Amino acid sequence: MSTQLVLSSIIFVIIGISLVALFLLSKFVGPNNMDNELKNTVYESGVSNPIGNTNIRFSVKFYLVAILFVLFDVEIIFMFPWAVNIKELGILVYLKCLCLWDYYFQA
Repeated sequence: MSTQLVLSSIIFVIIGISLVALFLLSKFVGPNNMDNELKNTVYESGVSNPIGNTNIRFSVKFYLVAILFVLFDVEIIFMFPWAVNIKELGILVYLKCLCLWDYYFQA
């Protein structure tokens, strides 16, 4: 075996052992709040005592807005390099960008 493989294996094992040791150490040394019932209660969005069923279904409009956000966010990520390098890329890439924008806004 090569020395690099042995060295990387030793480092991997040392990191694994130290992570397990840190988790066990934090369990024994860290605070234990099992006695305090107030700290262990559910607290979400300012509602400490939820009333009724908390498994409500979201509206389809919520998912539609989320998908549109992701779509346009990814679109901006792809168009940013075009905007930065528009002079070097030339008029053909600019026309392709305009065609892509037209395609997105017609949909």
